[in-house]
Amino acid sequence: MPQATHTDRPGYSTRWLGLLFIGISLLVISLDNTILNVALPSISTDLGASASDLQWIVDAYVLVFAALLLTMGSIGDRIGRKRALQFGLVMFGIGSLWAALATSTEMLIAARAFLGIGGATIMPATLSIISATFPREERSQAIAIWAAIFGLGVGVGPVVGGLLLEQFEWNAVFFVNLPVVVIALIGGAFFLADSKDEHAPKPDIVGVLLSVPGLFALIYGIIEAGLGEWTDPHVLIAFGIATLLLAIFTWWESRIPNPMLPLHFFRNMSFTGANIAMTFIMFSLFGSIFFLSQYLQTVQGYTALEAGLRMVPLAATLAVVSASSARISRRLGTKRTVAFGILISAGGLLFMSQQYGVDTPYSTVVWGEIILAAGMGFAVSPATDSIMGSVPVSKAGIGSAMNDTTRQLGGALGVAVLGTIMNGRYLDGIESIKAALPQLKPEIFDGISSSIQAAHMIASRPEVPAPFAQTITGIADQAFVMGMNDAMLFGAAVMVVNALLVLLILPSRIRAPREEAHQREGYDEELSHAAVMGD
Repeated sequence: MPQATHTDRPGYSTRWLGLLFIGISLLVISLDNTILNVALPSISTDLGASASDLQWIVDAYVLVFAALLLTMGSIGDRIGRKRALQFGLVMFGIGSLWAALATSTEMLIAARAFLGIGGATIMPATLSIISATFPREERSQAIAIWAAIFGLGVGVGPVVGGLLLEQFEWNAVFFVNLPVVVIALIGGAFFLADSKDEHAPKPDIVGVLLSVPGLFALIYGIIEAGLGEWTDPHVLIAFGIATLLLAIFTWWESRIPNPMLPLHFFRNMSFTGANIAMTFIMFSLFGSIFFLSQYLQTVQGYTALEAGLRMVPLAATLAVVSASSARISRRLGTKRTVAFGILISAGGLLFMSQQYGVDTPYSTVVWGEIILAAGMGFAVSPATDSIMGSVPVSKAGIGSAMNDTTRQLGGALGVAVLGTIMNGRYLDGIESIKAALPQLKPEIFDGISSSIQAAHMIASRPEVPAPFAQTITGIADQAFVMGMNDAMLFGAAVMVVNALLVLLILPSRIRAPREEAHQREGYDEELSHAAVMGD
């Protein structure tokens, strides 16, 4: 009877081959944003995109993706997770072709928003298929591989983008998605089985209408706060709308019999504690990568490809440690493994905040990358497994969507909050340019104040004398590094607090959802009855 419960799982016989194509589906999403960042200068030149346009090319995807995750996870549970994955891949392929053929910034922004719909459909489906396919004793290893692939894609993106841009135009970073999508579609068709919630309730239309604009407003507010001021009127309005809509969403979900997001999931600390941990893990990971790419390219002078290659150790360490974290978690337990990983990451950020300077050799830089990534690798997979193991398989799409939403929320917060800290220190630091170069025009200083990249562009102008250029870049580089160090030190403090929270609220072993616990009790009673009757 126990064997039957395994072999009856959809796609059980081809589960490991299926995981390969789930990984390929995931890879196309994790590559997308980091590979695009490398192409932004070329897009700006070719399409005449302003700084604001470039921001929207990036953020249109993030906003739509984050806002639709819960809805698409719920739809996947209802219509079938394989079907949702295949549908999402088709949409992602169409969106990639649309983006590659874009002839204006408006067309490219619209294509990126469409890609966000495809991504929001794909990502919850990948993790929920794993939960529905793999038995409990294999699920943690499968999720560890899932986490490793995601981390590898994030880190390898700049390298792939740099290689493509050396040979082709910027369109290539979107065209490259098409063969990956085709492979994922064909492999998934043969080796993945469909599964869904057989007792899915009627669609929660009100929940969708509240959650989508609420999450959109929340992420929009965070992104805009990171680019401007947290007290800007449009930022405060966005946060106000988000608070109102998400509060009404919570009230609605607690009142209806069949909610889109069952709030009783949050009573299980394996679910709540892991989601909190994941939010702040992504806070530090995305925030630090945001600084690291700028540090390597602008301050240390590497090209986009050279900088991407120098971030490969971070991606490789994250992938290798994530893949092996399941074994560590089985020995130490979820609580200790996640806390241990977070503390290692805090140590990595502390190391970076103290050792990274304007002229720091790469041999020192790489140690910071490795320590940070090793800690993330230990923590991410067990935290993800805790989230997925604490929700019923019938609601795996919602569990996966919640995991993905906290990733996006934490990442956006990290870039915004740590970016604000860095920018404040940068602005303080470049004030000394006024004293060193009193003849500098106010509009030139305003340009230097906008970013470290603008400072270098102004210094490289032919009309700027060489001594002036050296003064501008020297002070701007030092100001940026000081701001980055302060931000990473703050990130380290956040991770220490995160580790303490994990130790306080995350259970040592994953607590099964009450539905599965009741099923297990019934199964144990069946076995006992069979033993007494001599069956």
